[in-house]
Formats: sequence, structure tokens, C-alpha cells
Amino acid sequence: MRAVGLMSGTSMDGVDIALIETDGEHIENILAAGGRPYAPYERKIIRAAMDAAASINDRYDRPGIMREAEAMLTEIHAETVEDFLAQQELLPEHIDVVGFHGQTVLHRPQDGLTVQLGNGQQLADRLGIEVIYDFRAHDVAMGGQGAPLVPLYHRALTHYTQMQRPAAVVNIGGVANVTWIGEDDSILAFDTGPGNALIDDWMLRETGSAMDENGHLAAHGKADHKRLQTLLNHPYFLQKPPKSLDRNTFSLSSMDGLSPADGAATLTAFTAASLVCAVAHFPKPPEIIVLAGGGAYNATLRGALKKLLPGQVILADELGWSADTVEAQAFAYLAVRSWRGMPLTFPSTTGVPEPTTGGVHVYPEDLELMELADGGDN
Repeated sequence: MRAVGLMSGTSMDGVDIALIETDGEHIENILAAGGRPYAPYERKIIRAAMDAAASINDRYDRPGIMREAEAMLTEIHAETVEDFLAQQELLPEHIDVVGFHGQTVLHRPQDGLTVQLGNGQQLADRLGIEVIYDFRAHDVAMGGQGAPLVPLYHRALTHYTQMQRPAAVVNIGGVANVTWIGEDDSILAFDTGPGNALIDDWMLRETGSAMDENGHLAAHGKADHKRLQTLLNHPYFLQKPPKSLDRNTFSLSSMDGLSPADGAATLTAFTAASLVCAVAHFPKPPEIIVLAGGGAYNATLRGALKKLLPGQVILADELGWSADTVEAQAFAYLAVRSWRGMPLTFPSTTGVPEPTTGGVHVYPEDLELMELADGGDN
């Protein structure tokens, strides 16, 4: 099947899009990828929606700014797909399914709550293509963490590139997560801690910039090791996986009083140290660790990880992957698995009691009317 995947991560930097061919088990071809960055005012609306989501108790609630953000995000995703297909000289009928992750604004699986903004039906109607979305909800309803969801695709990528195992794939988005893959294809996955989120929030607060480009500011600062240790004393790091985090589990309050450079250095060191903590949970040290996600391009962070993590640490692009769009590819892959009724999550990836599928399937209304008309003629 030919599938498009869409991902808007907790870094809130934009929409990633990818086109792959897969049967839901093997990656047959990675065909194309792209993206559409958010404008500053769009990020502001998404941030406001995240703040508003903190007070809701029903995953279907869309008060005020959340409703506005959902409409905006759905429109942006639709435009992203339309522009992408035009660039690839493809028509909607050339695509079998779209995997639409949406924008996570709340993730509290312990309360049975995970909310991803994005209207799947409106997207399907606009594109004229079947859409699968709301990937996390069923896993949470079944007792899982609802995250991370990309481990099966990480494992498929190790086969696609014939990578040695044991291996680990680290995705550094707003929250960082890791997939450990054993020689026998066994898998363990969990959120490791903050990725870019705290660094981005610090930069916005202290400098007005959306991110620490290439880790430049952190490279000119000095990490405050006392504050770093306080952050690492959080009980999450001793908790056994599977486990997952909300983007706002950690706050910037412990950085108050630091210079912008020292705060950036401390938070960058925190992300690196939290990934070192994660290695202690692996069944066996990996031979190779692949860094993906936007944070993989932060040279200061990447340099720290190469010093601190075991085995060979390489950027996903060095394997011919795309560090930026691995997650978008993953949601194309997961959409096909969902379409086929295959499991998306397992006890070792989200803690769900048994292998579980997920995703809500929606079809363009025009297609449904055509099918009804065809059925009426028979």
C-alpha cells in the first residue's frame, strides 16, 4: 500500500510529511518526505491550546482556543498534503491511506487522558482519501501508556537497512523516546525524558527565539550540576519501563536565576543525562544507537551523547534515514497496520496488557455516498 504519514510533534516546529510503500510489516520503499514549518503566531495558538488542555477532564472537550487550534491544525495539515502531492505529481487516487497523528496537547495516561488535536473527518473530506487518526486513544483505554507509538517502525527500519543488533533508536522531539531492539527482534520502548521541549521553552522565555539553533547558546554556557542533579532526582528516571511523559512534566522553575547560556547548557545536559539513565533499563547494551528527531541536529547535544552513550552513536541520516521525518514515516506505516487490523502497541512498548491495534478510520463523505449509490444499483 502507498501511505502518507503526518506528524506534528511536541516541539511544535511544524508538520512533517512522508510517503512510503509498505504492507504493514516490511518497508518496501521510502518514496519522499517534506515539511511545513509553523509560523510564530501558529505556534502561539498551539501553546495556548496546550495550556487550556491542562484543565480538561474529557478528551473530547474543545473549549475556546482548543477548538480554534484544532481547526487551524486541520487546515494546515490539509494544505501540507495537497502541496506535497502536487510536488510529487500525484493525485489523491494514488494514495491508499493517510496516517494523521495530530497535535498532542495533553498526555496523562494515568488518568485515561490523551488528546491529539486534528479533525480526521474534515481532513478526509478535504483530501478525498481515507484517513486514520487518533492512534493513541485505544491503547490508553486498554490500560497502556499510549506512547511511544513508533517502535515497530524503528524495528522495521533496522531490517530495511540491515542494521546490526542489539540496537537502539532514539527520537529526540519535544519529549525523547527510545526503542531497544534485540538480536532476536525483541523490543523495549519508553519515553526517556525531555527532548527539545525544555530547551525550546527556555529559549523562548529568555531570548525570544524558538530554539537553540545547533546548540550554539548551550555551547557557550556552563551547566549547573547542582540544578542538574535536582532534575535527575525526579522519580520518573527510576521507574521501570514501559512509561511515558507529558510534555509539561518538567518545568523551567529550577533554572530561575541562570544566564540564558547557562540555562541552555544545563537543560541540554539534562536531556543527555536522561538518555544515559535510559540505558540502564536496556536488557543488553546496544552495538549502535541511532539519533533521530529534530534534536538530533543539535550539535552540542549530539556531541554530549557521543561521549556518554555506549556503542556507536550516529545520526539517522548517516544510515540513509531522514532524522527529521522518521516519525511521519512511522505514522504512514502505522496507518497501514491499522487498516489491516494489526497490532500497533505491545506490553513491551506501552505496557498495554496484550498486543493492541488502534486508530479511527474515516472515509471521505463523497466516497461513502458513491458506495451507497453503487450498492443501491446492485
